[in-house]
Amino acid sequence: MATLEIKDLHAAVTTDEGPKEILKGVNLTIRSGEIHAIMGPNGSGKSTLSYAIAGHPKYEVTSGEVLLDGENVLEMSVDERARAGLFLAMQYPVEVPGVSMSNFLRTAATSVRGEAPKLRHWVKEVKQEMANLDISAEFAERSVNEGFSGGEKKRHEILQLSLLKPKFAILDETDSGLDVDALRVVSEGVNTYSSNNDAGVLLITHYTRILKHITPNFVHVFAGGRIVESGGVELANELEESGYVKYVGKPEPASL
Repeated sequence: MATLEIKDLHAAVTTDEGPKEILKGVNLTIRSGEIHAIMGPNGSGKSTLSYAIAGHPKYEVTSGEVLLDGENVLEMSVDERARAGLFLAMQYPVEVPGVSMSNFLRTAATSVRGEAPKLRHWVKEVKQEMANLDISAEFAERSVNEGFSGGEKKRHEILQLSLLKPKFAILDETDSGLDVDALRVVSEGVNTYSSNNDAGVLLITHYTRILKHITPNFVHVFAGGRIVESGGVELANELEESGYVKYVGKPEPASL
């Protein structure tokens, strides 16, 4: 069983006024086969947590540890973290003009697996996973995310997840920008990955709609740069009813 332990994690981002502390002592343990949902208002630090774990250079970890099976991933480069078994699906996947999806995926798989997949088996594997996610075959030769809709970008993030099979997946607001059909397909992809690989998932979201498709083992409320409450699915239902007022001390701004 693999374990991802986040211990008293503090992190800051550089601003024009100097470093600004965002994470203020995050503690969380995720084990193989577990799905943890982190919910919280805008600006609470949820995305900062995901980027700090993955190694985004914009965020400086000032103290704490992130241990993957006992090894501190904060001492690893970004690519070493990926090879160790971490995966980040970004809220806003970037476009990579001039690099085809097929080349990108095979290069990534080669790096993670330590050797190039045998072409015949690889083509079959990719076609199967693309079909599972309702991704048209012609997307394989298009540049990475270039001209893709929000839903198409998110499906391709889950395609990468399905092919790379990491020990732990961090999904940063994967449900944002998805219509009902895309949400269902993406959720099924996450569930299949988790169950087939006995993998751990850290699912970051604002809303409970994705939790109607992906059932978490644990739900955590994130506010003020740390986890302030933990529970089961009933906690997510409570947040749907009452919002984050009791955790942040003031109401969310009204949606227009």
